[in-house]
Amino acid sequence: MKEKIEKVLSLWHTHFQDEENQYSEFESSDIEYFVACMLYNHFAFSKALDTMKTIDLSYDFLSACGDEYDEIKAIIATIRFDDERESLAFLQSFLQESIAKYTQAECYLLNRISYHVNAMAERYEKGVDAKAIDFQNPLLRK
Repeated sequence: MKEKIEKVLSLWHTHFQDEENQYSEFESSDIEYFVACMLYNHFAFSKALDTMKTIDLSYDFLSACGDEYDEIKAIIATIRFDDERESLAFLQSFLQESIAKYTQAECYLLNRISYHVNAMAERYEKGVDAKAIDFQNPLLRK
């Protein structure tokens, strides 16, 4: 699975190296964020919040991601696990590795999806379904 993700990242990082392919406010970390979104949508987690069953990819990214999108979508579709918890662990690992590549300032989107995925992992651990969204700042929690 790791090789598939490395191929996906290589395709889009190569594509976006050309500044002509970049959109306004492009960050290299956007690539990992949108790959994480595609994985999240592909895995279709049952413990996802009702309002977060899928995550929309930004129009800016989709309009700039090039012909590689179809190939990447096909690669993502081949990533399969026997159980949702394995899919979740794979996505969490991908996010941790992605966040480690960038500065804190570059990780805004990655941190945002990671927070959501980690909250979902907590629901799996506790065997509960989400009933409400907690918008409290996680850095202020004790």
